[in-house]
Amino acid sequence: MSNDRPLVLVVEDEADLADLYAAWLGDSYRVRTAYGGREALDNLDAEVDIVLLDRRMPGLSGDDVLDVIQDRGLDCQVAMVTAVEPDFDVLGMGFDDYLVKPVARDELLETVENLNRRGTYDSGVQELFSLASKKALLEAEKTDAELDENEEYGKLTDRLERLREELDTTIDEMGSDDEFETLFREFDDADGQFDDAERDDPFTDESEDDPFGGVQE
Repeated sequence: MSNDRPLVLVVEDEADLADLYAAWLGDSYRVRTAYGGREALDNLDAEVDIVLLDRRMPGLSGDDVLDVIQDRGLDCQVAMVTAVEPDFDVLGMGFDDYLVKPVARDELLETVENLNRRGTYDSGVQELFSLASKKALLEAEKTDAELDENEEYGKLTDRLERLREELDTTIDEMGSDDEFETLFREFDDADGQFDDAERDDPFTDESEDDPFGGVQE
């Protein structure tokens, strides 16, 4: 098959699980597999488009690998795929999406597809999706009181609102351009993926896939 296919690096210390993810992805993507953090560093280069990264690994953790990705300035999308429930520490982490195990095949494939598409957007739009993911994660885990008391969460929501207003303005300027309406709808899905509340935006797709029933460590 063509080497033009996106390259996904799967980083997971449970070998059977890493191989399963690789098998799920193999029909549509080139895949590298690393069974630990240090092996991941050996496989990280400019050719990698997407990284699926476990957090809890012996030796070099997924958080450490994420720091190296940022330090090297690698232009890749990163999804944490982990059994670690998100806490306020995610606000300082440079990932683009976060999946909590167990992860079903369809959920993993959809996430990789979305990340591949987002990698073509400019940096402002990529930041918008990353912040929306963190906001949704924390709102699913924390009480309103806990969120209100956290200064960094407040900064995130302020930044997200500014980016959202910029996106709204862009869509208004483009009129009914299909690409921007799709982008708007995709953002709403990311922003509300863990939120059961009704949304009144005209571009929102309210259908939901079942994220459960998958594989765990």
